[in-house]
Amino acid sequence: MSDGERRVMAAKLLILGGTTEAYDLADRLAALPDWHVITSLAGRTADPRHAAGETRIGGFGGVAGLVRYLDEHAIRAVLDVTHPFAAQMGWNAAEACRITGIPLLRLERPAWTAEAGDRWQSVTSWTEAAAAVRQSQAQRVLLAVGRQELSHFVDIETAWFLIRLVTPPAPLPPFYAAEWLYARGPFALADERALLDTWAIDTIVCKNSGGTATAAKLLAARERGVRVIMLQRPARPAGVPTVADGEAALAWLERLALVGLNR
Repeated sequence: MSDGERRVMAAKLLILGGTTEAYDLADRLAALPDWHVITSLAGRTADPRHAAGETRIGGFGGVAGLVRYLDEHAIRAVLDVTHPFAAQMGWNAAEACRITGIPLLRLERPAWTAEAGDRWQSVTSWTEAAAAVRQSQAQRVLLAVGRQELSHFVDIETAWFLIRLVTPPAPLPPFYAAEWLYARGPFALADERALLDTWAIDTIVCKNSGGTATAAKLLAARERGVRVIMLQRPARPAGVPTVADGEAALAWLERLALVGLNR
């Protein structure tokens, strides 16, 4: 049997991606003969990295559009490996897979948890986070929240912000006092210590993204007694099986193969 014939016979797997874990899974699965891997990216960043296997970019058009895509492309299983804060895609995937009967697995990195010495304040919305900045009388704030969330903080006049992003927003939001820093993780602990010291940061505002790429700032904050205003993760659909790493996701797919899903 030729490689082309094997690809035709392989079961199609849709990875809802964009995270490091999604790219790692695509790398491993694309090398296997049983699965034809399609990774879907939201397309919110310019020139996104393509995953191993097939890559599609852009939204589906809500639940109805995703149902149509799953049917038209004969998708046999879906892995939701989107960012912990990409909540809407998770709800859409759960509903579309319920309608079509296609197996769905959520892979989500564990959330960060506070440890002894941490000065964390948990919030459940960006409005609450902005209010916490004001109420805490923060003076020097590291804002590590992503471009789409900056508008919640632009009218705060009582604090100076160091705004860390991967790429510049266009246009720059009109903060009263801010410095812009463009960098992509992972960030080393020594560098995070130096950043907090150099800029005299007294407060960090961030999402509970979990993982290791951006966790060093939390250890540096603990060492220096820096306050952390932490947005907690949004609710996810009930009943969707969830694993914490790629090995568990591969084991789930192997069980599907054993019951003949990719035949």
